[in-house]
Amino acid sequence: MFDIAVIEDPAAAEASLDPTRARLLAALAEPASATMLAARVGLPRQKVNYHLRALEQHGLIELVEERRKGNVTERVMRATAASYVISPLALAAVRPDPSHTPDRLSARWLLALAARLVQDVGALITGAERTNKRLATFAVDATVRFATARDRAAFADELATTITALAAKYHDETTPGGRDHRVVLALHPSAEPVRTAPDTDTDTPTEGH
Repeated sequence: MFDIAVIEDPAAAEASLDPTRARLLAALAEPASATMLAARVGLPRQKVNYHLRALEQHGLIELVEERRKGNVTERVMRATAASYVISPLALAAVRPDPSHTPDRLSARWLLALAARLVQDVGALITGAERTNKRLATFAVDATVRFATARDRAAFADELATTITALAAKYHDETTPGGRDHRVVLALHPSAEPVRTAPDTDTDTPTEGH
C-alpha cells in the first residue's frame, strides 16, 4: 500500500468521490472482506460487494487473499493507498493553466500552480512506478511568523531574488543529457486557526501576497 496515490482517470475520480465508496476506501486501510465491511459500515453485504467491484475496477482497491469457506470464496480486499489526490487531469477540459494569467501576488495563480504541481508530480509518479525507477524530488515545508505585512513583503522579495540568482547559477542549456526541473515556491497565510488578531494588510492591499 502506498502512503498516497494520484487519481488521473475521470471515472476513478468519480468512483472515489461517491460518499459510500469513500467510506469503504477509508475502512480498507486494513484488509477486510465484504462481510467484514458490511458489519463495519452498516450496509448489506450485496451492496458492499457492488461498490467494491467498482473500486477494484478503477484500481482503488486490490485483492490481498482469497479464503475458502465451505462452498464460498471470500475475497479480502485492501485500498491501494492510505490517501488519494485527484489530479487536474481528471478534469482535463477545465483544469487551470497558470501560463494564462501569471501573477505572483495572486492567490488564484498560486492555486493554478499548485494544481499543475499535483498534475506533474502525479504523472511522474505513475511513470516511475511503471518503469520501476526511483523518482528524484525535493521539497521544503516551513512556517514563518511575520511581525508585519511589510516584513512579509520584504521576505518574499528577498526569496525571489535568491531563487532567481540560484536558477541563473545552475541553469545549463548546453550540456547533453541535461534535464529540466521545475521549481515552485509558495507563500501563503497558514490555514490553522489564528491565535491573534487577523492581519488586515493595510499596507499591502494586493491579493494573495
